[in-house]
Amino acid sequence: MDIRRALVLVIDSIGVGHAPDAEKYHSNGADTLGHVASWFMEHEGRALQIPHLVQLGITKTHPGGLAGIDEPTSPLAAHGRMQITSFGNDSLDGHWEMMCLPARFEVDYFPKGFPDDLLDNIRAFSGRGILCNQPYSGTEVIHDYGEEHLRSGDLIVYTSGDSVIQIAAHEDVVPLDELYRICTYVRTLINGPEITMGRVIARPFVGASADTFMRTSHRHDYGLEPYGPTVVDMVHNAGLHTIAVGKTYDLLCGHGFDEAFHNENNHNGMEHVIDVMSRRDWEGLCFTNLVDFDAVYGHRRDPYGDGLALEDFDAQLGDVCTLMDEHDLLIITADHGNDPTYQGTDHTRELVPLLAWSPAMQAPGANLGTRATASDVGATVLEALELTDAGEGTSFLSALR
Repeated sequence: MDIRRALVLVIDSIGVGHAPDAEKYHSNGADTLGHVASWFMEHEGRALQIPHLVQLGITKTHPGGLAGIDEPTSPLAAHGRMQITSFGNDSLDGHWEMMCLPARFEVDYFPKGFPDDLLDNIRAFSGRGILCNQPYSGTEVIHDYGEEHLRSGDLIVYTSGDSVIQIAAHEDVVPLDELYRICTYVRTLINGPEITMGRVIARPFVGASADTFMRTSHRHDYGLEPYGPTVVDMVHNAGLHTIAVGKTYDLLCGHGFDEAFHNENNHNGMEHVIDVMSRRDWEGLCFTNLVDFDAVYGHRRDPYGDGLALEDFDAQLGDVCTLMDEHDLLIITADHGNDPTYQGTDHTRELVPLLAWSPAMQAPGANLGTRATASDVGATVLEALELTDAGEGTSFLSALR
């Protein structure tokens, strides 16, 4: 195989069953993809319509298959599952690990709200007060605190089960530039050693009242600086092209990327991927995240929306596959789970799917088993592009040949 372009597609939070360490993360029994498929059969009376994923082998990544979907006898893609070994259960952890930089260090969580010292610094810098300061659903927090925010101009500060501080503000009250400036400052407060957190997230919203408030696509993530080089850096340093679609740019703090595209939503993200794959002017890596499965449907516990989003993704995936040739490699995976039928509103600790396909493959896809770390994705990309192994993860490229 002579691979010149690698496309890594992360379908954010689409896990395939609880991980061996799920109990530690209060995720026993979680199964994002399996439960969404079962929900559609039970409540809609039909199977998920994801023919391209099925043809590639998505049912093979899920023990027992998926409700109502016939398994192909000869799936096109190599297929398996991966265990996330990073200590956190957030997008940062999963994406860093895929790029051969597992986040095996402890970060801070604040399930009872942030300490006064941190909040006082935010007040002093922003000149604004603070509302909420507790774990909250992102949509419920603007419903419950948005009108008070409109009256006072105070920032809505909240967290979740992840190592994250989120700041919500109405775009007419706190202009985007101001919100981003505040979040950039907050990032400097949580880089250690006293407090170390994974992300700051700017959460702008619009609307006139509690019942009309809605978050916009102007979200911005401010991640912890990677503590070492990632696969993106290695591909970039080899003189190849590196393209970010979606929040992969933010999660790696832009390190190593030559080009980046912001997603309005999943559909728009796939339009960017289709445009990128239509071009023949680059060789290297395109690292893509589609966040709606997580942010719009998983956290809101909406299995119907999650399923429809998977169907929309699948239709565009077919277009991507038709644009690929024997020099291209497609890898589809996820960063964690977020079971929309599960308790609470937080991520679930799950194994993640693994599909790897190239038009150069001459036989049905091999069973890749359960990979010990998501770094196997990055190791495979490096070998496919004939670059030095990162030292973390084991390439499965030989199984594709």
